[in-house]
Amino acid sequence: MTPTATYRLQLQPDFPFAAAADAVPYLAELGVSHLHLSPVLEAVPGSGHGYDVVDHTTVRAEFGGEEGLRELAGTAHAHGLRIVLDIVPNHMAAAPRHNVPLWEVLREGPESPYARWFDIDWAAGGGKVLLPVLAGRVGEESGGFEPGTREDGTPVLRYGDLELPLRAGTENLPLHGLLAAQHYRLAWWRLARTELNYRRFFTISDLIGVRVEHPEVFAATHGKILELVRDGVVDGLRVDHPDGLADPAAYLGRLSDATGGRWTVVEKILTGSEALPAGWAVAGTTGYDALHRIDGLFTDPMGAADLLGRYRDFAGPPGDRGGYWTATVRRAAYRVVTHELAAETEWLTRLAVEACAGDPALHDHAPWALRTAVRELLVRVPVYRPYVTAGGPLTEIAESTLPAEAVRDARAVFSVPQEADAVDVVRDLALGRLGDGPQHAAFCARFAQTASALHAKSVEDTAFYRYVPLISATEVGGDPGRPAVSPEEFHAFCARVARDWPATGTVLTTHDTKRSGDVRARIAVLSECPERWSSLVAQLSRTVSVPAPDPQLAWQSWQAAFGCAGLPAREMAGRLEPALLKSVREAGLFTSWTEPDPVYERAVTDFVAAGPGSDGGGTRSMMTEFADTVAPFVRANILGAALVHLTMPGVPDLYQGSEREYIALVDPDNRRPFSRPAGGGDEKAALTTAALRLRRERPELFGESGTYAPLAARGPAAAHCLAFCRSGEVVTAVTRLSLRLDEDGGWRDTELTLPDEGPWTDLLSPGREFTGHVVTVARLFADRPVALLSRVGVASGRG
Repeated sequence: MTPTATYRLQLQPDFPFAAAADAVPYLAELGVSHLHLSPVLEAVPGSGHGYDVVDHTTVRAEFGGEEGLRELAGTAHAHGLRIVLDIVPNHMAAAPRHNVPLWEVLREGPESPYARWFDIDWAAGGGKVLLPVLAGRVGEESGGFEPGTREDGTPVLRYGDLELPLRAGTENLPLHGLLAAQHYRLAWWRLARTELNYRRFFTISDLIGVRVEHPEVFAATHGKILELVRDGVVDGLRVDHPDGLADPAAYLGRLSDATGGRWTVVEKILTGSEALPAGWAVAGTTGYDALHRIDGLFTDPMGAADLLGRYRDFAGPPGDRGGYWTATVRRAAYRVVTHELAAETEWLTRLAVEACAGDPALHDHAPWALRTAVRELLVRVPVYRPYVTAGGPLTEIAESTLPAEAVRDARAVFSVPQEADAVDVVRDLALGRLGDGPQHAAFCARFAQTASALHAKSVEDTAFYRYVPLISATEVGGDPGRPAVSPEEFHAFCARVARDWPATGTVLTTHDTKRSGDVRARIAVLSECPERWSSLVAQLSRTVSVPAPDPQLAWQSWQAAFGCAGLPAREMAGRLEPALLKSVREAGLFTSWTEPDPVYERAVTDFVAAGPGSDGGGTRSMMTEFADTVAPFVRANILGAALVHLTMPGVPDLYQGSEREYIALVDPDNRRPFSRPAGGGDEKAALTTAALRLRRERPELFGESGTYAPLAARGPAAAHCLAFCRSGEVVTAVTRLSLRLDEDGGWRDTELTLPDEGPWTDLLSPGREFTGHVVTVARLFADRPVALLSRVGVASGRG
């Protein structure tokens, strides 16, 4: 069953299955068809997100166990709802005490029947798994090791809260001999950067990669999920991080076969005009591609360019640190590939050397040249990763992931042309064109997996925090270098979705967005008034009693504060401070997670308390006054983005609480437990309910058999009206760039052509009807800056 709309609930120990069941009547009344649950399998105790799975055979006890999940499903079914589950095939928690398969691998080594589960390079570790878990070097920490036994008599080694298995027969050895005899090597945590020999999730050593490409591993890690699908408890799946898999297409095909083709979407981030691989057995993505197009509609391209210039004047960032997007990304990529992903680069180099050693024509390529070629090509992959297998077919799209210009620029790094030939070798290995032997296959898969981790860490988690002229544009799936999307581009995107992926997911807010959709919609207004905003920031900077430690932080902090305008001062400070600290640590310009600068970070918190989070000193009143003046335009953006999201092609996913105006910053702020709203709803909630109920009552208008058609406005303000029709029966019309519209004199005699004479009723304004092929836009938007028209006789969408 394809959903008409899904609603994401973040399960956590403070919000278990029983709490989700209590929310079901409200969500059914709201109008969604499916609950979308965060991961439900057993995870590290206390985990607030569930992506650190430790047992694939058990539903998480902290949530109420399998009985609780089945009871939740029963409650949902009784209210006409079904369940979509988020699953995590790429990795498990590297927590041996809780992760039995990993425990057995550490105890028995490469001979363990579980050894094929995990992506471990045993040769690189001398037959051992590096465990970078120590606070200091081994010699410095030796006093912290404590051999002992579990209650069942199993010998173990303890280090603080960590508990590790001991290889059989080694428990009575002296400490030095005991450590040397294990199938693992305990090491200082800082060695993970250069010596780690297992694949991890991005740069998180606490999450170890799982090899679901092996049929027996797939079966073992998916058995419980598939049982829940067969029993009707689960009706759809969201697949987390498919780019981490060795062969996403093969995995998704196996999953589709096992589920009988149930509705499944993948958390795939598409870059620019990149398309989802056509052969993937899924309904589409989780929707970040739609998020970028919706956000871009409400961003003024000329104003964004003006804002960038004013940001450069104010913050003065060096060109390769945050003043120019392409340079910012490239510098961040070099930093990540040579530091955080140094171990992964070395692994690829070893595989390349091994692949070349078996070919007489290639064995003279020096390891340093291959290492350089690996690095230079990785930083130039324009998308997250290629999708190829060694010896398999190579499509034009796959080949474009390592384009000719990338090869040319990578070769230019070498001073000797013959040595630069290593670039061609590495490219051919990465595209699977040099053979299908074990090393060739391993390199091809590993290069793609590393490229994905590099892109995510360098773009999403570094460059997005360094390039901050307009922080609403620095969102997952976004393009800060080109943040605006024209109506023509939006319509073309929707036409492709309706044709190729009509059941794909769409989102505005998720558990991973850096700011909620409403915060971004608010901040996007600044692209329409760059001069007023830069003037306000200059005034705020003169007024604040404690200056920001650097102007770049000041610029983004005031934007973040504006995005949260309306929050009480104490709450504002309490939510801004951790978000901004995360921002400066991720940026890595003055402090970082691994090399924190306490003096700089204290300056950040002092500035937040005195400025953006202050309830006095004049800055709050100045910000409030500015926010009040642009409030009508913020309203237009929030309502417009919400209505477009709910009625465009695809299946809208609503994040918990976002049916109303929802203010949230980066996690953990956006992962607070869900609470059912008390009392009446706001204007956005009424719009959301009307659109969701219409989708549920008339699914044929929006589903795979439905159609999408742009509608053209004519007149002096036509560019400010975005409209489209679904299946000839429903019209969405929204106002875009409303501040510019106001400055230019309003709608005047601008008109919108409707699909037919109607009559049409506005589902957002009971009693308002329109007749005729043409309606004046000023009349259409007389009550609010958006309209949802339904031909009279079609279900109203109101209950």
